Amino acid sequence: MALFKKRAVGKPGEWYYCLQHKKVEEGPECPAKDRFGPYRTPEEAGRAMETARERNTDWETDPRWHDIPEDGPREP
Repeated sequence: MALFKKRAVGKPGEWYYCLQHKKVEEGPECPAKDRFGPYRTPEEAGRAMETARERNTDWETDPRWHDIPEDGPREP
């Protein structure tokens, strides 16, 4: 018995952004490794790459995720 069942058809109202085809899809049409989502609306899915860039920038500039002290790096 499989631990995870592969869902062939998505639920209505689930939107994804396919990284391979660079398009918005309703329901999971492509493999999970090739998509972002689910999103609530097609517009939100269409902004997936912009949202990912914003989140990456937030993470890269968040001092809580780095070992650099707030007063700057220390000299060796």
